Amino acid sequence: MKRTLLLMSFLLIALLNSTYGQEYNFPDRNNVWKKAENNQFDYNVDKLEAAVNFAESNEYSGSRDLKQAIIKGFEREPFHDILGPTKERGGPAGLILKDGYLLASWGDIDRVDMTFSVTKSFLSTMAGLAVDQGLISNVEDKIGKYVWDGTFDGAHNSKINWEHLLQQNSDWSGELWGLEDWADRPPREGGLDDWRFRKLNEPGTVMEYNDVRVNVLAYSLTQVWRKPLPQILKENVMDKIGASTTWRWYGYDHAWTVIDGMKMQSVTGGGHSGAGIFISASDMARFGMVFLNDGKWKNHQIISENWIKKATQSSKPNVNYGYMWWLNKKGEEHWSGVPENVFYAAGFGGNFIIVDQENGLIIVTRWLEPRKAGEFAKLVYESF
Repeated sequence: MKRTLLLMSFLLIALLNSTYGQEYNFPDRNNVWKKAENNQFDYNVDKLEAAVNFAESNEYSGSRDLKQAIIKGFEREPFHDILGPTKERGGPAGLILKDGYLLASWGDIDRVDMTFSVTKSFLSTMAGLAVDQGLISNVEDKIGKYVWDGTFDGAHNSKINWEHLLQQNSDWSGELWGLEDWADRPPREGGLDDWRFRKLNEPGTVMEYNDVRVNVLAYSLTQVWRKPLPQILKENVMDKIGASTTWRWYGYDHAWTVIDGMKMQSVTGGGHSGAGIFISASDMARFGMVFLNDGKWKNHQIISENWIKKATQSSKPNVNYGYMWWLNKKGEEHWSGVPENVFYAAGFGGNFIIVDQENGLIIVTRWLEPRKAGEFAKLVYESF
């Protein structure tokens, strides 16, 4: 009996430590990541070094002048233009954390660069905070209940709920900030008339990666919060996790609206036409740590564990996509040799925040040739 009680006590202590994130290292504001001590973790140093060398030697092939890279990358889109800020990028950079301890880093992890569609995972977190704080009652609520200015009028758009926009399967139809939804990544077949007058898919049935609709989500969340989303991110997340003051979140130059008599910018969910979040690899890792630790930074709950579970569940149309997080399930986007529980934020040019809750791993990599990302992740896992 004594032995059983002692064992139960140890298990309870372990559970409490797990619950409050005490097994993880969380650096204070502006403190560098604490390096793992020799033999603190069981992994092959040479193999991990080989993975880092792979990331450094497989730099994204696009121009370091990201304005030119964007123009080239989306040249087949009709009417595509640069509408927001851009920035010349640095070279490959990243870091690998185990339980919050630094195993490896490369490049300049404090350099601020565009992060493109990694922004979408930040944006979906703004929706999660709105749910946590009761501003959105349910992700299955029709958005027209909250945004009644005509954005969700009509037989089709009136069916769209928050989850449809978060999973990118709404097929919202219209124009926002002068951009038509059909002109964003149109099919390779057909022409303007075919794209403009296509048959719309029932919301929730077909995923289509589309930045205009993502920006509709950003606009809608701005209407709900009644404040600029960068302010919401700063006050509710970045300040609380000790992020630097160097990150920025931009919208298109002309994307301004008036809410409660105040003029504010509606930000973008990516850098497709410029704008989005500009951030360092180190701050990206801090954001990833919140998701690693079930929504907590140290003992402070930043976003609910329930939201993270919902955000990382497969949508019906795409097993590899949740609420603007990519999921490493068995599907078209599966990375062989990498656990299926892994989820990640991904952006143009090879920007990634990879989260593995079961193994306590955070991997941030920047400017890695995107088609090499799975191979790089596999190399990291082979070192354990």
